[in-house]
Amino acid sequence: MTTETAEKLESQVSRVSCTQAALDLINKLVGIHGPLLFHQSGGCCDGSAPMCYPRGEFKVGAQDVYMGEIGGQPFYMGRSQFEYWQHTHLIIDVVPGRGSGFSVESPEGVRFLTRSRIYTDAENDELDALGPPPSGAEHPPSM
Repeated sequence: MTTETAEKLESQVSRVSCTQAALDLINKLVGIHGPLLFHQSGGCCDGSAPMCYPRGEFKVGAQDVYMGEIGGQPFYMGRSQFEYWQHTHLIIDVVPGRGSGFSVESPEGVRFLTRSRIYTDAENDELDALGPPPSGAEHPPSM
């Protein structure tokens, strides 16, 4: 890796991160289920919440956007949802209560929740320079 490449990687703005509570839950769930995958689609109710699946049980494709990783697990968002959220940094947190029965944290009595903050002008400039994030087809989850 060249110095220029290393500097570019160090300066990249992340699109998604998580709280310590979410990280602790992710680690617990990986211990139970193995590698995971997060996906946030559009819609109302549970459809707009981040969902957590065992990695091989949800297929991502060209209509999904790879946002990055949280706790070493890939995070994707539906492209139409990304159009609304592209100017915000997503912060995945955990709150008490049950979410969807399809997300693996449901039996734990908690659910993942997306919080966000607007990017600064400098962060937006950096994201513009990086170009659009890859689709799920361009960046599929490794098994």
